[in-house]
Amino acid sequence: MILTGTAILRESRRGRIVIDPFDAEKITTNSYDLALGSHFLRYTEPVIDPRRPNAYDSFNVGAEGILMPAGDFVIGHSAEVVGSDHYVPIVHAKSGIARLGLFVHITADLIDLGSLGQIGFQLHSTLPIRLYPGMTVAQVTFWKPKGEIVLYKGRYQNSKGARASEVFKDYPED
Repeated sequence: MILTGTAILRESRRGRIVIDPFDAEKITTNSYDLALGSHFLRYTEPVIDPRRPNAYDSFNVGAEGILMPAGDFVIGHSAEVVGSDHYVPIVHAKSGIARLGLFVHITADLIDLGSLGQIGFQLHSTLPIRLYPGMTVAQVTFWKPKGEIVLYKGRYQNSKGARASEVFKDYPED
């Protein structure tokens, strides 16, 4: 069962959904719009190796935004902290931004129950595009789980800003 916009507002006021900062104007019929944060990462390795940490540049962007040439890839984040111990957040890209040639892939669009933090966005431009902190790029919906709830305790808990992959931690040391 998906929550409607009015239910998202009600459950946020009850503390069962965390969206911080919260702006009631960002509620839609059955989702909440998420804004792009100001911190970004760009990998600098010629070849990405998932078995080890990969070098990257980390930078903040102001009101001038970030110009992404066609084919560019950066990691960004939501301006909002999102989470719930009671509902499953699912994050989707906004169709309007996709129509401008920007693919917004959500790190894990199905957010674990109990996960709390800023949402990671992988941003891939198919056309040259300028992105600005605060622009709407995604939306989050909330779904009622069925069954026993086990809360998330993973490595990305309490994420702030853009975060590089830590998949290398899944491989045993050689």
